[in-house]
Amino acid sequence: MAVAGSAVGLGNFLRFPGLAAQYGGGAFMIAYAISFLIIGLPIGWAEWAMGRYAGGKGFNSAPGAFAAILNKRWAKYIGLIGVIVPVMIYMYYVFIESWCLGYAVKFWTGNVDLKTTEQAVAMFKSMSGQLVDGSALSFSWDTALPWLLVVFVFNFWLIFRGISGGIEKMCNYGMPVLIVLALLVLARVMTLGAPDPAKPHDNVVNGLGYMWNPSKVQIERTQPALGEAKVVEELVGAAAIKTAEQKVAASGGALKMVTITPWQQLQNPLLWMAAAAQIFFSLSVGFGVIIVYASYLRKEDDVVLSGLTASSANEFCEVALGGLITVPAAVAFLGLASVAGQGTFGLGFTVLPLVFAKMPLGAFFGGAFFFMLFLAAVTSSISMLQPGIAFLEEAMNVGRKVSVTILGLLTTLGVGFVVFFTKELKALDTLDFWVGTFLIFILATIQIIIFGWHWGIERGFKEAHQGAAIRIPRFFGCVMKWICPVFLLAIFSLTVLTSVFGFDLSTRTFGSASSYVVDLIGGVKDGKAVETNLAAQLSVALVIIVAGFFALLSSRSRAFQRAEQGLNKHD
Repeated sequence: MAVAGSAVGLGNFLRFPGLAAQYGGGAFMIAYAISFLIIGLPIGWAEWAMGRYAGGKGFNSAPGAFAAILNKRWAKYIGLIGVIVPVMIYMYYVFIESWCLGYAVKFWTGNVDLKTTEQAVAMFKSMSGQLVDGSALSFSWDTALPWLLVVFVFNFWLIFRGISGGIEKMCNYGMPVLIVLALLVLARVMTLGAPDPAKPHDNVVNGLGYMWNPSKVQIERTQPALGEAKVVEELVGAAAIKTAEQKVAASGGALKMVTITPWQQLQNPLLWMAAAAQIFFSLSVGFGVIIVYASYLRKEDDVVLSGLTASSANEFCEVALGGLITVPAAVAFLGLASVAGQGTFGLGFTVLPLVFAKMPLGAFFGGAFFFMLFLAAVTSSISMLQPGIAFLEEAMNVGRKVSVTILGLLTTLGVGFVVFFTKELKALDTLDFWVGTFLIFILATIQIIIFGWHWGIERGFKEAHQGAAIRIPRFFGCVMKWICPVFLLAIFSLTVLTSVFGFDLSTRTFGSASSYVVDLIGGVKDGKAVETNLAAQLSVALVIIVAGFFALLSSRSRAFQRAEQGLNKHD
C-alpha cells in the first residue's frame, strides 16, 4: 500500500491530464499505453526483484542495494541517484502540496469568487509567489507559507512514526478517502452535460472525445498572414464538425478543415518523451522508492503481484479518475480552447478553479477536488522521504529518530530555498527538469540494464518468481533485455538533444540551447543575448552539494563496504 500511495499522487490528477491536453489527447494515450507496457511494468518488476534481493542481504537503501548486487566500489555511488531523486523532488513537491491544501480550504470556506481567467491566474500567482522572489514567505492565507508549515510538519510526523505506524497507516486511510472524493467529483462532472445552453458544443461528451479520440480535426487558415496563427480552432463532436464545415464552405477558400491522423501525431518524438516521463513520474519507477520498499519484503512475498497491484492502482487513479475529471470539466465550462495546449499548472490551478467557481455547489466540489489532490500528494511525499531515511540509517549506522532529524534539517533548507526563489517558479522548474526528468531517466536505464544484462533474464526471473503466485510472461524477457533499454536510450538521447542542446526536431537543425542550459551558462536565445539566472544556478548547486554530502557519507559507510565484498550486512 505504501508503494501504491507513492505512485498515486499529483501526477495522476494534474500532470497526466495536463500532458494529455498539451499533446492532443488520444494520440498521447496511445504513446502512454505503449510506454506503460515497454518501460513501466518491466522496470517496476526489476526494481521489486532487485530490492527484495538486497533486503535479503540486509540492505534497505538504494546505494546498499546497488553495492550488494554489483559488488563493486563504485556501485554505491550509482545507487546515490536513488536517494538524490526522491529527496530533491520532495523539496519542491511539498510546496505544490501546500497549494492544494490552501485551495481546498479557500473553496470550503467560501473564499473563492472567480469570474475571469485573469482573476484565476492572479490567485495562483499569489499562492505560489511567482511575481517576486520571497513573496511566498509572507504569512498570509493567500500565500503558500501557512499551508506549507502545516504540510511539512504533518509529513514528518507521519514519517517519524515509521513505515507501518506512519506511512502505511496514512496510505491505508488516505487512499480510500482519496478514491471516494474522486468518485464524488467524477459523478458530478459526468452529469454536467452542456452547462451553457448557448454553447451546446461545450459539453462533457466532447471533453471525453478530446481526451480519448486519437484523430484530431481542426480548422486552419489556407494562407496565414505574417504573425498569424495557422490553426483557428480544434473541433470535437459530430455537431461541432458539421457546423465547422459550413463555416469553411462560407469562407471562400480562406479556411480549410484538416484531419490529423494518430500516425502523424505519433511521429512527434516530443510526444513519446512526454509519455515516457509521465510513466516514470506516475509509477515512481526510477525514483529509488520501489527498490527501498521492496527491500523490506520476505522471500515468500509475491513481488510480481505486488508490482502489478501497485501499477494497477496507479493506472485506475490516473486514467479512470484523473483522465475523466479534469479535461471534461474544463471543456464543459470553458470550451476546448481553454484546454488545448495547457500544461500541468495552467490546467490545475487556473482553469479548474474557474470551472468550480462556475459550477453549482462549486465550493464543495472544488474543495473536495483539491483536498483529494492534497491526500494524493501526502501519500506520495511521505514515501519520498523513506529512501533518504534508509540511506542515512545505513550510511551513518544511526536509528530512525536521528536519521529523520537529519533529513528534516536538510529538507527544511531545501524547501526554504525553493519557496524563496519563486519568481516564475524558476527553482522548482530547474529542479524538476534536472532531477525529476534527467536523473530519473538515468537511474531507470541503469536499473533495467543491470537486471537484463548483469543479472541476466533467467536469474532475474528466478529472483522475481520466488513466492510468486503468478509469473512474468516470457515475452517480457525480450522486452526487459532488449526493447526497454533501447527505447529508454532513444528517448533519453532525444531529451538531451532537444532539452539540453536545443535540437529542433521539426527542422532537424541545432538552434540555440534550451532555457535550462542558457539559465546556467548564458547564451543566445532567439537572436538575443541571455544572461545566466542565479536561481537556476543555485538550484543545480544545491543538487551538487546534497550529492556531495551523500557521497561523503557513502564513502565512509562500513555497511556499504560489506555489500561491495558480497557479504550480508549483519554477518
